[in-house]
Amino acid sequence: MTGSIGNAMYRPTNTAVLSVSAVDATRVVTSAELDERLEATYRRVRLRPGLMERLAGIFERRWWADGVTFADGAAIAGGKALAESGIDPSRVGLLINTSVSRAHLEPSTAVGVHHAMGLPTPCINFDVSNACLGFVNGMQLASAMIDSGQIGYAVVVAGEDAQTVQDNTIARLSKPEVTARDVMSEFATLTLGSGAAAMVLGPADQHPEGHRIIGGVSRAGTEHNQLCVGDVDRMRTDSSGLMDAGVELAGGMWEEASAHFDWSNLDRYVMHQVSEIHTQALCHRVGIDPNRVPRTFPTRGNIGPASIPFTLATHAGELEPGHRILLMGIGSGLNTNCTEIRW
Repeated sequence: MTGSIGNAMYRPTNTAVLSVSAVDATRVVTSAELDERLEATYRRVRLRPGLMERLAGIFERRWWADGVTFADGAAIAGGKALAESGIDPSRVGLLINTSVSRAHLEPSTAVGVHHAMGLPTPCINFDVSNACLGFVNGMQLASAMIDSGQIGYAVVVAGEDAQTVQDNTIARLSKPEVTARDVMSEFATLTLGSGAAAMVLGPADQHPEGHRIIGGVSRAGTEHNQLCVGDVDRMRTDSSGLMDAGVELAGGMWEEASAHFDWSNLDRYVMHQVSEIHTQALCHRVGIDPNRVPRTFPTRGNIGPASIPFTLATHAGELEPGHRILLMGIGSGLNTNCTEIRW
């Protein structure tokens, strides 16, 4: 049974983004390399190589160097963001790790990042997990705690590792009993990438140089919770069903949000990075100019919850004071969110 339909709305009153930073994993892995590892399977099931480039528009992704973990990447990104913000680590009251990647169930990944960053003992730290929307959810929580006066400054991080699940997937798809349907059900796994990003948030009234969070909306479509299900070993995805349901969910959210926000002509729309097909479909559904959507997926793939802040950080040099930016995401489950920032 479906509950009532509508959006959740939030309007922070005193929170600004002070910095946003991206950290690249260092090993470049091309889609052609992954195709080469699956060559025998493609030939056996009569699929043409080049699916990732033709269907998704993804030519490369990154993997971490040997000995470097996704949590290391998150800590490096957090340290970089703090340095760029000018905020001393001793003043940070909250660390939220939003990574999908997990090395273990407990303790939280946040504790390792907190320790690696040298954050103080009063700094609250925990993980928030909500697929590819985790980072924007972390921003929401941080802004609520800043607005309430509970904390002064927050760091939100995400670090992702694509290599483990991609190696496991390629090994499984190389088995002789695998069918074309099996390959397509795990195709989305091959579009993932490794990387990290972080953001520092603080009180807007003390930082006129900051980028104020104006507000946003979110919407749940949890009847679609089986369209993409994954763990460290495997991700099974109904790619077309996921895109159709996600774009429709986002479209409904957008239409209702128009009564409160005018997002029809913003300077940049920073979307979660999935594929060219997904980007074009969402632009068409909500009526925005695809030329105002910066893209990192062609060379970085889908970096999970890190992809929105990673893309924002990568293209921040193009932004000018007063620009209106919309962060847009759809996460497995399904959930969708839009958050406006005044640069």
